[in-house]
Amino acid sequence: MPAGDMYTVSPIRGSTKGTETRTKQKEFQLVQVKNTWCCVDSGQEFPKTWNEDQVIVSPAKIGETITESGVSWTIKTPIYFVYKVIETQDLLDPNNLTLLYGHVSDPQEVEIHQKKIQKRLVVMDMTVEKLYGSKVRKYFEANNVTYKILALETTEETKSMELVLTILDEVHKFGIDRRTEPIIAIGGGVCLDIVGLAASLYRRRTPYIRVPTTLLSYVDASVGAKNGVNFCNCKNKIGTYTPPAATFLDRSFIKTIPRRQISNGFGEILKMALMKHKGLFELLESHGKFLLDTKFQSRNGLASHGDAALTTTRLAIQTMLEELAPNLWEDDLDRLVDYGHVISPELEMKVLPALMHGEAVNIDMAFMTYISFESGLITDEEKKRTIQCMKNLELPVWHKDCTFPLIKKALGERFKHSGGKLRLPIPTGLGTAGRCYYYYYYYLKALKSQSCW
Repeated sequence: MPAGDMYTVSPIRGSTKGTETRTKQKEFQLVQVKNTWCCVDSGQEFPKTWNEDQVIVSPAKIGETITESGVSWTIKTPIYFVYKVIETQDLLDPNNLTLLYGHVSDPQEVEIHQKKIQKRLVVMDMTVEKLYGSKVRKYFEANNVTYKILALETTEETKSMELVLTILDEVHKFGIDRRTEPIIAIGGGVCLDIVGLAASLYRRRTPYIRVPTTLLSYVDASVGAKNGVNFCNCKNKIGTYTPPAATFLDRSFIKTIPRRQISNGFGEILKMALMKHKGLFELLESHGKFLLDTKFQSRNGLASHGDAALTTTRLAIQTMLEELAPNLWEDDLDRLVDYGHVISPELEMKVLPALMHGEAVNIDMAFMTYISFESGLITDEEKKRTIQCMKNLELPVWHKDCTFPLIKKALGERFKHSGGKLRLPIPTGLGTAGRCYYYYYYYLKALKSQSCW
């Protein structure tokens, strides 16, 4: 039997004479020789006439199955992405070239880019443009960059395909190189999500850069692969998994946002603390008010706090990336980062704009904390510490519209979204988590106890 061939013999259904049919299966590796790809039986040696230094072997494979009824092919193609998440300071200083070339890994490529006039289309939230638009213009003018700034109102209410099409129209008219001139998004999570979706659609994938300007987007929306828009009053119903070429993190942007926005960002930080890092939780317990007061800006001469802002954001991002990187396309639907995202999508969309994203997530987490306690998975002390920490971070722990009908609807949506299982992450301690299939009994008990929150 030739190498790489595999035969199976199976009876034909309905046969009364034991008639059999032969199935032939092969698997090929894909090899590029002299600029063309060809199939080679897996395990077979390359012909001696090939110069192996010039042969490229792809990780992709093609399986072939031949039966009497025809041929079928099975393609296994890994999707490979490299993207950067970079801390920087003074991103808009004209001498800091991170915004222009920080996404490029090869120094020789940077030299090539610097020899030609660069073009950049920048999408900014309107509020952000008022604060930083002049700095962005001075930055590009100082570096001889042809640019266009598109200022948009990016809110949950405007997070739609219409806004994506507006961006795509401007990208098309401006004209950019589909590989070397990334679209830049500067703003909060909504802005980053909308631009990410537009970039993933334009020419099927155009590189883009994220520059988060809120705490929530700094630790959450900016570091993963997901982007999207709301559709049919459902949060992020349309979207893609397309990471940015790079995310540039500059905490100085955070100092201009309101205090409530800082508290809102704590919702996603606390999520990671409760799920997998007790040290981060204790940091929020002890330094939360300080971080609120200082808006995550590092302060000299405050030894009792150290650099709590830097430590908190780094731990939040590191723990987030640990969970995202091995499962970037959510092949595994059991995700710790979904904590706080079961009830919150329904609640957030129902009461817009009364609740911000991190606030809705925290209400979800507070409710799940009570579920965990009622289920016997955490102690009364752990429950009380969790709820008190939330209150100290000025996050809401309840909302009048978080009713049992809404929860039931949210669970139904979750069931459909998660492949026919609830797949709900739940705290089993401070900084540890598991999965639990809840019963309505525990939800009812938690609802009854919410009055004492």
